[in-house]
Amino acid sequence: MLLAIDCGNTNTVFSIWDGEQFLCTLRTSTHHARTADAYFTWYSTLVKHYGIEVEIDDVIISSTVPRVVYNLRVFSDRFFGCRPIVVGKPDCLLPHEPRVDLGTQVGPDRLVNAAGAFDRHGGDLIVVDFGTATTFDVVASDGAYIGGVIAPGVNLSLEALHMAAAALPHVDISVPQKVIGTNTLECMQSGIFWGYVGLVREICTRVKAERDRDMRVIATGGLAPLFQHSADLFDEMEEDLTMHGLTVIHKYNKDNG
Repeated sequence: MLLAIDCGNTNTVFSIWDGEQFLCTLRTSTHHARTADAYFTWYSTLVKHYGIEVEIDDVIISSTVPRVVYNLRVFSDRFFGCRPIVVGKPDCLLPHEPRVDLGTQVGPDRLVNAAGAFDRHGGDLIVVDFGTATTFDVVASDGAYIGGVIAPGVNLSLEALHMAAAALPHVDISVPQKVIGTNTLECMQSGIFWGYVGLVREICTRVKAERDRDMRVIATGGLAPLFQHSADLFDEMEEDLTMHGLTVIHKYNKDNG
């Protein structure tokens, strides 16, 4: 069995893959000071709760927070007796090498999304990931990550609006019933929601024009479902795209490493 770990700026996700399907997915907040023992206590408690018989043979990690990687390595070695594959490290092979400016270090999450999206949908893709940041990953016809766009995340924008303007409350994002708000809450929700609809549509339109070809738009990330049915922005939505990408990279390393 494979334990796939995706550590983002806000949340860390563990998924157990048996070679055919994910048996369970566990989520916790990202904290750089969490020890290997603390990870195992949390992990083993939830696995026991789900009643799953688990024997982990391999671990693969994608982390946008470098400081947590050490403790995840120790966690893997101490409790599963294996050295994890860490996406972005020199010893981690990629199915398709990125084509970006020399010296550019591409975020592991973006490499994983590109690998997962290409495996499921082929090339000429724009992968929109609604995470702490809203990222746009451009995948070429041969599966290579060739660049993209980074914009502030939805919740990050809401928090910044609340922090910078004393009179504006903290609100949760939701689909507004109308564009013109008649109270402060509705005004903020409309501005954020339709603002991001416009942002996603405009960036995708410009990427397609710059590439001079038709491209499919694949959405992933926690807030992707919020936008899925409201604005016809995406061709497909993949809730488990990052985890699928980790299994693709793991298999490639096992077959070629």
